[in-house]
Amino acid sequence: MDKLNYAALRETVYHCVLPNGLNIYVDARPEYGKQFAFFATRYGGMNLRFRGEDASWIDTPQGVAHFLEHKMFDTQEGNALQRMAAQGVDPNAYTTPSMTGYFFEGVQGFEENLRTLLSFVSQPWFTPESVEKEQGIIGQEIRMCEDDPSHEVYYQLMEAMYVNHPIRVRVAGTVESIAKITADTLYQCHGAFYRPGNMVLCAAGSVEPQRVADIAREVLGQGPTSAAVTDLGQAEPPEVSSRYVQRAMAVSIPLFELGFKGKPAPKGEGLRQQLLGGLVCDMLFSSSAPLYSRLYEQGLINASFGGGYDSLPGCAYLMAGGESRDPQRVMEEVLKEAGRLGREGIDQTLWDRLKKAAYGSMVRQLNSLEDTCFELAQAHFNGEDFLSFPQCFQSIERSDGEAMLRAWCEEGRAALSVIQPGG
Repeated sequence: MDKLNYAALRETVYHCVLPNGLNIYVDARPEYGKQFAFFATRYGGMNLRFRGEDASWIDTPQGVAHFLEHKMFDTQEGNALQRMAAQGVDPNAYTTPSMTGYFFEGVQGFEENLRTLLSFVSQPWFTPESVEKEQGIIGQEIRMCEDDPSHEVYYQLMEAMYVNHPIRVRVAGTVESIAKITADTLYQCHGAFYRPGNMVLCAAGSVEPQRVADIAREVLGQGPTSAAVTDLGQAEPPEVSSRYVQRAMAVSIPLFELGFKGKPAPKGEGLRQQLLGGLVCDMLFSSSAPLYSRLYEQGLINASFGGGYDSLPGCAYLMAGGESRDPQRVMEEVLKEAGRLGREGIDQTLWDRLKKAAYGSMVRQLNSLEDTCFELAQAHFNGEDFLSFPQCFQSIERSDGEAMLRAWCEEGRAALSVIQPGG
């Protein structure tokens, strides 16, 4: 395996690509008493349309990626989740709009559990009866989410900001959409996206890098390497779809999310834009920002207020939210402050302090095996190196933040989602 040294972080990561196309990253830390493994595919809730083997386009119902995540733990030998738990580890999985990941953490039996993880994720087993049963389980989960104001205010915002991009689509789908999912649907999507060349395996902790690669080679063999071609829809206009959306639910104080629709980062610039976007949000929304103090003193926000940057293939945005008795006034004040900072400039002392704090937070994040593996995987899918963040930070200047504020934080790119008391 290749040895990648990161002197600034005192980190070493081992990397290799198997003949079947699977990328493997291992952050070996012998001093740790536990191990973590993460096996992920570049396939999530927004990947609804792809080319089949005959080059024709295939449209799938909303929620297939999440449904597939649930069903992958079922095997002919029994439930893999229960088997791994009995083997002394804590297994789980999750689905995002762009990725599905399966993982476990433990202090013993790493190699046995790694074999189990790789086996059940790569060898699907579905029956019509088990799919029908899962439709009822996931249907209940969807209804619970639809009753959650924090869940609904987010998806309202995505629907308000985006016209075409499938970030508008709920990862779990709807009760109606998952009713259309069959065992054949799941097999078809697994075959299209759960291919070694479209996946990544990350491990960290007291593990031996070469053994991780050897086990993956043994279990996965020579599978198809490339994934299906996907379609994310028509080109997205720079303006939001709707500036304001609201609905009534059981909340005592209005709940809101404010979003600024940005520009997807150029290829190879995703990590740098992520760091820059985070700093801009700190300048506007963190408790260290002058705006935060003013809004708090005026009673427009409370301690629930906060924000951040997020991105997916084809989209990027800044967002902030919390509770407020006057969300529209908060939006007006945020737009006003962003405009002022873009024109007059960001305070250099505050910028430097926030930049140091953000860098320190990312360095501390490396103490978590889980966070390290997740970030390595996400960066790999974006064609980037997560552990290059020290160099990215060095390249970011205050003028970059001011330019982002001018380009992103203006009325045509702003949308406000509100959950009002009632319902």
